[in-house]
Amino acid sequence: MITDFGVELTTGAAAAPGPQPGRSPSASACAPYRDAIELGLSHGRNAMAIWQELVDTCGFTASYQSVQRFVRQLHPGRSLEACAVIETAPGEEAQVDYGTGPMVRDSLTGKYRRTRLFVMTLGYSRKSVRLLVFRSSSQIWAELHEKAFRRLGGCTRVVVLDNLREGVLAPDIYDPTLNPLYRDVLQHYGAVPLPCRLADPDRKGKVEAGVGHAKKTPLKGLRFEGLEQAQTYLDHWEARWADTRIHGTTKRQVAVMFAEERPLLLPLPVEPFRYTNTANAPCIWMAVSKWTPPTTVHRRAGSVDAFRCSGIASRCD
Repeated sequence: MITDFGVELTTGAAAAPGPQPGRSPSASACAPYRDAIELGLSHGRNAMAIWQELVDTCGFTASYQSVQRFVRQLHPGRSLEACAVIETAPGEEAQVDYGTGPMVRDSLTGKYRRTRLFVMTLGYSRKSVRLLVFRSSSQIWAELHEKAFRRLGGCTRVVVLDNLREGVLAPDIYDPTLNPLYRDVLQHYGAVPLPCRLADPDRKGKVEAGVGHAKKTPLKGLRFEGLEQAQTYLDHWEARWADTRIHGTTKRQVAVMFAEERPLLLPLPVEPFRYTNTANAPCIWMAVSKWTPPTTVHRRAGSVDAFRCSGIASRCD
């Protein structure tokens, strides 16, 4: 007899089918990889990071949702908290922040050091640029912005940042005092800095999510033998996984949205911003205008001030 599903049924004990090899229909495709998944969880990695690792190294063919369900069975998580979404026009806003990076061996000391993770996230497409450094300063902070702008192929009109000392000397709701170097670098690129209010991380929630995404997914539990190796690994993950993902808020692919946003970014200036060491110089001449260091900035030996070189610069004794 043939059923509506096209299955032929026969009577008799001899017609009973024997046990079929393979997993049970109710078993998870992740069951054979349980040890690897539990190992990843013990290192603090999330379901997305574990799924990406299984695909790259074990030829795993099941979906991310399969790994997500399996991880929830092993470790039930907490409920998510709702928050407002800030919508911005293409090319209008970028958000920047620091996070803790992975442990990387320092070539000078031979010891592992904790790195700092710089992230710039575009407000419209959620495209991110992630860079690793060992230390930070006013000049390094400014140079990281320049590298991020060059990788994006342009710059936004507004840069939203936290009140860290590299960018903001004195936080204030109405009139914050910006770091002069940071202010001049952004002015050179045509961008306006917009510091957040104190204790208001949700204003730059997109870059906060970008920092957390990198910390929990590609970098969690890993160590690298050099800064270049770590940056190469991070860049590969950015292109292979971060740019091709469907963003949870926009429900669109990040790379597709960035392709729409990139033509609307401000063009890069013809000349890069130039830095000069003025630790022993009381003032600098720029073309025909005289510039003196602000009195609010404490000058130290070896400090670095910057200027846009539009003419001949000479030291004033």
